[in-house]
Amino acid sequence: MTDPATLVRDVMRTELITLEQDEHLTLAHDLMKLGRIRHMPVLSHHRLVGIVSQRDLFRAAVSSVLGFRAAAEREWLAKIRVAEVMTKDVITARPDWTIRQAVDVMLERRVGCLPVVEGERLVGLLSETDCLRLLARLLAPAGTAAGSVPP
Repeated sequence: MTDPATLVRDVMRTELITLEQDEHLTLAHDLMKLGRIRHMPVLSHHRLVGIVSQRDLFRAAVSSVLGFRAAAEREWLAKIRVAEVMTKDVITARPDWTIRQAVDVMLERRVGCLPVVEGERLVGLLSETDCLRLLARLLAPAGTAAGSVPP
């Protein structure tokens, strides 16, 4: 059984795909689609400056409302820079927080993930999925192999 004081650093993802704020939304769209990613931290000079979510992409893709074809939608997204749609007031966590602290913040602020920072350096990302994986391990019957819950 996992210690109830499990820390964010023990659950967060550290292999991250990030964007630079001057990149175009076509790159964000492609990376999110290919990697099945819902949130991507945005960096400027290795410093966290924002986050882009699938929801941000949907809002930017007004082309879907206008009925554009896929090629026209890509052309539209290629004109928009990440900085124009990213959330700039990013709610973050620290690696030494307990998972309970992080979950409370996610629920209170209604966010699906928390970039994890030490100082100004991005060190990980804690998502709802990461928290659900932890919950699945906690709820697994005694004697169940740790590998039975996918990472």
